[in-house]
Formats: sequence, structure tokens, C-alpha cells
Amino acid sequence: MNHPDITPRGLCNVQAGRADALSNCFATSYAGIIAFMAVATEGSFARAGERLGIGRSAVSRSVQKLEEQLSTRLFLRTTRTTSLTREGERFFENCNLGVTHIVGAMNDMLDLRQGPPRGMLRVSAPMGFGRKVVAPLLLKFSEIYPDIAVELLLDDRPADFVGDQIDVAFRDGYIEDSSIIARQLFPMQMVLCASRDYAERRGLPESIDDLAAHDCINRRFSGGRVAEWEFRVEGQARKHVPLARLTYNDADLVLDAVREGRGIAQLPAHQVAEDIARGTLVPVLGHYAPGDRGHYICYLCRQHLPSRIRVFIDFMTEQMRAVGASAAETCGTTRRAAPREPERIAA
Repeated sequence: MNHPDITPRGLCNVQAGRADALSNCFATSYAGIIAFMAVATEGSFARAGERLGIGRSAVSRSVQKLEEQLSTRLFLRTTRTTSLTREGERFFENCNLGVTHIVGAMNDMLDLRQGPPRGMLRVSAPMGFGRKVVAPLLLKFSEIYPDIAVELLLDDRPADFVGDQIDVAFRDGYIEDSSIIARQLFPMQMVLCASRDYAERRGLPESIDDLAAHDCINRRFSGGRVAEWEFRVEGQARKHVPLARLTYNDADLVLDAVREGRGIAQLPAHQVAEDIARGTLVPVLGHYAPGDRGHYICYLCRQHLPSRIRVFIDFMTEQMRAVGASAAETCGTTRRAAPREPERIAA
């Protein structure tokens, strides 16, 4: 008695055989089915050829190959008429269901690209920027586009577009990934700041070297690296990691400590602009602030974007550039703002 081969190799052979059969069947019958549907709809091989943009003989050959593959006669042909056999009528009904689904699928895709914005949007953003800038704007976006559902993921690591199925990602700093499209929203201004209470008690540094005599607060990234403080001195970039009394792995905790007068920290302008405007924080060493980093909105492909992604990118670009301009003016860094880039491939 023969038993089926259920070993991994045997199963692979069976699966490969089925795949080959499907591939061969599809390759052989696809042109025939298209020709068959055209003839059945038009009632004529000649008119079917005109509809498909091919000759009558080519239509006839495709239908004949299909009939041979099915071992079934699909049409009754005379010199004057062409009509479906009973088997042909049944085959037409079954094929018509498939064509209806395919046309519906194509129309659905076109609607996603050209129709009203709708569907699911998965967005990634760094924790600090996501909480402070992205999340508040999502409320306004949802009011304008109620048919778009947005899921916001906060993570300081670069977004994994494929693995996490991310549609749009926000990134800070420098973009080094050449596989994505990156549009700069506004320059990322880093502001050294302290509370007014700290300034009155301890005074403020007048140079980068004076930081050694002050209480500094550092931030540690999720990967373990401590964030470097960045400056621009006489046109040259300078990085500095101060000896800190406090170190946190969350930007909001760093800001809270600065507000409480625990020390000096370097934070993004968008995060401290409101405090500086209220006078609870004061900028420090503003003439050394760097100006070559940025906040970016990123996505994988420029072409064939669904309308839900296009309207989100346009909305966030307009809204965030207004946020960036306001923060730069408040923190006194407007003069160092880098020129806006309409869109570029990150390099």
C-alpha cells in the first residue's frame, strides 16, 4: 500500500507542484478568458477584436486554446452568428463574478489614490516631538478628515517602515537613510536654557567652558548613548558632553528638572518655546546655538501615494512650519534658520 510522502521534502514538492500548476494554468488561460469574455459580451469575434485592439484571428486562436484546455466547446459559430453553448453560459457566469471582483478591487485602489481621503494611517514620531507637536495637531487633522483613522507610535528609534507598516514617520536631527524621502519641516534649533530661579541663584555661563562650574542635566537615548550638546563657535561645529548631576532617558523629565531649577540643559526649541515666552525659562549662550539640524517628515515613495497619506503630509508640513517659525522667533534663533527644502531624497 502506498502512503503519501509527508516529510518536509515531500510537502515542498507537493506545494511546488501546485504552484507550477497554478502558474501554468493562469499563463495559458488568461488571454483566452479575456478573449472569451469580450466575444461573449460583444456577440462577435470581430467586435471583440476591435474592443481588445487585436485582430479577429488572434481572438479566435485565444478562444480555441481555452476550449482545448477546458476540453469544452464554449461557442456555437455560424457564418452569421456567434452564441454561447450551455457550458459557455455557465463558464461566462462564473468568470463574470471574478471579473466583477477584479474591477471592484481596481476601482477601490483608484479610489484610495484619487477619491476622498479615508482609511488607516500609521504614524511614527520621536517621543518628545510626538507628544509636544504631532499629537496636538492630530486632533485638528481628525476634525478635517474624519474618515482617516490615525495610529501614532512614539519611539526614539528610526522607524521601521516595512516591519512596523509605517506610512509616515517624523525624524529629528540628521537624515542619513538614502532609502526614504525626507521633507524638512523646519530647522531643529537646540536651545540651552535654565530656570529664572536658577539664573538668580547661580548666574549664567558666558562661554561653553563656564558650563563646568554649573549643574548640568543630560539625556540618555534608548540605545544607551548620552546626548551630546551641540554648539557653533566661529562657524565651526563643536560638541560637548558635560559632567551632569542628573541624567534622564526622557526629554520631558529633563524639561521638568530644568523648570524646577535643578540645572541647565539643551533641549529643542519647540519643547521650551512656551516656557521662554512665559519667562519661566531663560535661554543661555544663544549666540552659540547650532543651526544645521532639522525636523523631517519621511515616507518611502514619492509616487502613487494614497490620498490619505498625501493630505496628511501636506497638512503636517503647513502646520508644523508655522510651529517652527514661532518657536524660532520666541527662542531668538530665527536668524540661524536654515532655508526650507520643498522636498528632497534624504542622503
